[in-house]
Formats: sequence, structure tokens, C-alpha cells
Amino acid sequence: MLQALIAIAIISITILLYLGMNRLYLKFSSPFLSPILTTVLVIIGILVLFHIPYNTYLIGGHWINYLLGPAVVALAYPLYNQRKILVKYLLPIVSGVSIGLVVGMMSGSLLAFLFGVNKDMILSLLPKSLTTPVAMEVSSELGGIPAITVVLVVIAGFVGAVLGPLFIKWSRIHSDMGKGIALGSASHALGTSKASEYGELSFSMGSVSMALTAILGAIIGSIIPFFM
Repeated sequence: MLQALIAIAIISITILLYLGMNRLYLKFSSPFLSPILTTVLVIIGILVLFHIPYNTYLIGGHWINYLLGPAVVALAYPLYNQRKILVKYLLPIVSGVSIGLVVGMMSGSLLAFLFGVNKDMILSLLPKSLTTPVAMEVSSELGGIPAITVVLVVIAGFVGAVLGPLFIKWSRIHSDMGKGIALGSASHALGTSKASEYGELSFSMGSVSMALTAILGAIIGSIIPFFM
């Protein structure tokens, strides 16, 4: 009974925090006030301030995690609505995602190599642009450290969701399709969530990019280490 009450309290607090942070974001429209980022930071602050163990938070938090499955399945709806555009622009979409994936993988790994980071960390860094479950599997297969990979995936997601719109603006990208591909391929689910703010087409392209990035990343990630 006690655990049920704790779970309800945690779920309620998390949802209320997100709604509050979302209203704050809509009011000021600053990319640094992204509700995903601010909600996470506030929750971390609460856990640290009141010395609440993470396992205690997971009593309710894991129920929120279960919603990730239905959320991913729900991506099929905007994809279906944009199916004609997907078929028409299949080559540009695949090309854009592939280039974004290779650049994302190689740039991070190259910088890590230049700074003398050890091979295990570099291999953990390679799949940072993939969605978490796939990234963990790729990291494990490559000989990386999945726990480190998860942290890097989250960082990549937050950076893309927060700074992505700024780079899109500076690069003068006006195509909704281009915005979705850029955010989805660079920052997986968090980027796709951000892409939804540009409209259904961007959201659809973001979800397509996220899926293609995961598939292609698993293939490319298994080849890259042979050249290291």
C-alpha cells in the first residue's frame, strides 16, 4: 500500500513539474527552458536536496518509462499521414540521415582520439546519436561501456534539443523536412520531440530519422572500429 502511494505521488509530481516547466517554456520560448531539460534538473535537485535515493524515485518513475513503448508506436500515425512525401523524397532522407550519422559518429570519436581518450571510451562514444536501447547494444558489441554510453546519449539528446533550434536558425534552414531530419538524426527521441514544435512534417521526419539512424548506426558502428 505504501509503495502504491509513493508511486502515485512521484508520478503526480513529475507530471505537474513537466506541465509547469512547459508553461514556462511557452511563455519565454527560450531553448534553454526546454521542459524536458528543466524538469530533469528540478527532479535531480529535489532528489539531492531531500536525500531521496534514485531507487525510491523509480518506484513511480518506472511506470513513466513504460509509456515509452506506446509513445514509439504512436509515431506511426504521423508517418502514415506523410507516407507520400516519404516515398517521394526517400533518397534525400536516407542520404541526409546517413551523412548526419557518419559526421556525428566520426566527429565525436576523432575529438576524443585527439585528446588522448582511451579506446574503451571512444567506443562508448560512437553510438551517442542512437536511441538509448540500440546505443547500449552497439556499445556492448563494440567493447565499449554501456553505462557511459547511456550518459552520452542523454547529453547528446539534451544538447540537440536545446541548441539544435539555434543552429537551425543560424544555418537558415527553412525546410520543415530538413529541420526534422537534422534533429531526429542528431538527438534521437529528444530531438524528435523538439521537431514536433515545427509541425507534423518535421515530427514525421524526426521519427523517420531516429529509426534510420538506429538501423544504420548499428551497421556503421560495427565497421568503424576496424579502421581505428
